[in-house]
Amino acid sequence: MPDQQRAALATLPDNERATEWKDRYRYLRPLPLLMPAIIFLLIPLFMVLDHRGLQNITELFCWTGPVVLYLIFPVLDWLIGRDTDSPPDDAVARLEASRFYRWTVWAFVPLQLAAVIAGAFLFVSTDLTFFGFQGSLSTPAKLGVAISMGIVGGLGINIGHELAHRNDGFERWLAKAAFAPTCYGHFPVAHNRGHHIRVATPEDPSSARLGEPFWRFLPRTVSGSFRAAWSLEASRMARLGRPTWHLSNEVITSWVASVAFWTVPLLLFGPQLLPFIAIQALSGIALLESVNYIEHYGLLRQRTSRGNYVRCAPEHSWNSDYLATNFLLLNLQRHSDHHANPTLRYQALRSSLSAPQLPSGYALMMLIAWFPPVWRKVMDDKVIEHYGGDVQRANLDPRRRVTNS
Repeated sequence: MPDQQRAALATLPDNERATEWKDRYRYLRPLPLLMPAIIFLLIPLFMVLDHRGLQNITELFCWTGPVVLYLIFPVLDWLIGRDTDSPPDDAVARLEASRFYRWTVWAFVPLQLAAVIAGAFLFVSTDLTFFGFQGSLSTPAKLGVAISMGIVGGLGINIGHELAHRNDGFERWLAKAAFAPTCYGHFPVAHNRGHHIRVATPEDPSSARLGEPFWRFLPRTVSGSFRAAWSLEASRMARLGRPTWHLSNEVITSWVASVAFWTVPLLLFGPQLLPFIAIQALSGIALLESVNYIEHYGLLRQRTSRGNYVRCAPEHSWNSDYLATNFLLLNLQRHSDHHANPTLRYQALRSSLSAPQLPSGYALMMLIAWFPPVWRKVMDDKVIEHYGGDVQRANLDPRRRVTNS
């Protein structure tokens, strides 16, 4: 949309804007489906390369997942840039009602599960001759397949996050399926009923503190989220007059879903599949928690005169309007609007220019987060600047916080 047309549209009343406003990127929203499809593209690629006598480079393509996410998408973000165009309020209901956007989310889950099974087959197979590859994959290639499937699982967690915010029974069932491969199904409980309440406070294990390296945050958030989910479900079971170890406990049902998903592949492929299960699960969890680390790093909700935390506002989430990664992550980078309206579907999330802005999209920021000195050089000054130079207003480790007299 040309700048002049966008400016003219912004001057219209909301009811007229809703009639005029259209999602310019509607047909790019299914882009996330390409990631689980990658594994199915490897097989014909193996055949073509073998036919051309290039089998020696075939295994490089087993690393397609991390290359696409951590190299290609940051470049796309840089080339395409940002877009802050947002639906007006009166267009939200129409967007929410459109099933086109839901089909993308729904289609991802079966494609994800099929891709993980295909990846498992490539990992354990000792004879890939039928697919144009002699023998089995080398150990580095198997590692690439497992990590690539972990990235698919991490994107599946994001899909599950979108679905778990819905009240529809079918979508919540799909969410459980999306979490099953990575064995991280307790996440919706900890996220919906824990993180959304305690976000940007020292009590939230999913809100990173200023100066906290990612590799210290990772075990804290993984263990803290699990404990929070178990505690929340134990309390819910008690209110219902049921024992904690009950099949209606959401944490337990998530374990059942993971066991159900992996039982048949383990029976078919044997215990040699266990390293694949572990690697892809850890890779997917690391992707998710890298995003969690970025989203609220150093940001803190202040306390009122009564000692309560102020209501969560746009200033308590880092936002990014880089377009390519927003396509891939279902507008997750418009995180302030998600916290303000957690039941809003991804296609209706709006840009929040009043929120602190990241210097790049999540795809690059995740990579930077893994190198703490680089991360702190990029982000710590931004946090301090956000609080007008008063570091005590940031989310510091409670042991480092001083009491202002």
